[in-house]
Amino acid sequence: MAKKVLIVDDSATMRQQLRLLLESDGFEVAEAEDGLKGFATARAGNFDLLIVDVNMPRMNGLTAVAAIRKIPHYAKTPIFILTTESTSGVIEQGKRAGATAWIVKPYEPKSLLEGINKVLGQ
Repeated sequence: MAKKVLIVDDSATMRQQLRLLLESDGFEVAEAEDGLKGFATARAGNFDLLIVDVNMPRMNGLTAVAAIRKIPHYAKTPIFILTTESTSGVIEQGKRAGATAWIVKPYEPKSLLEGINKVLGQ
C-alpha cells in the first residue's frame, strides 16, 4: 500500500514539482495551498508524512505544524519543512513547532526522496 504524503505550499509550481517527484517514487499525494487548508486536510486524512512550507498566507507553516502536532495521530508523523528560510532562529522555531527535518529550497530531488524514504523506513 502506497504511503500518503501531504504537501502544504502556496506555490502551485512547487506543489506540482513535489507531486511529480513523489508519485514517480510510488507515493500517494494530496495538496493544500496554505497552512489553514493544510491543517484541515491533515485533520480529515491520515498521512504518513507532511511537507510544509513556512511562508504562506492565512496560516504560516510553523503555526500549521504546531497545530497538526496537537492531533493525536500526528504526534510522531514525520513533518519536513521545505522553505527558503535558513536562519537559525527560524529553524529553531520549526524544531519547537515539531518539525522532523528542515530542507532549504532549492532542494536536491534525490536527497529529498532519500530522506523521506529513510524516515518512513522504506
